[in-house]
Amino acid sequence: MAEIKFEKALEKLETIVDELETGDFPLDESLKKYEDGIKLASTCQKQLDKAKDKIETLIKNSDGSFEAKPFRESE
Repeated sequence: MAEIKFEKALEKLETIVDELETGDFPLDESLKKYEDGIKLASTCQKQLDKAKDKIETLIKNSDGSFEAKPFRESE
């Protein structure tokens, strides 16, 4: 099965959240939607992690040259 695109997964996740917030579903259906939402959230997080791994930061050295370094989030 092909991996779902980030934007589509996020759109589906938002729909599930909206549906669950209404509370208009039987328990079994709500649980199924919740499980689907967890899977979509995990898919989105994995894709964000992959994208972050691809990002590089250009660092200007003291001699004026540039060096590519892996992106690091500020702590």
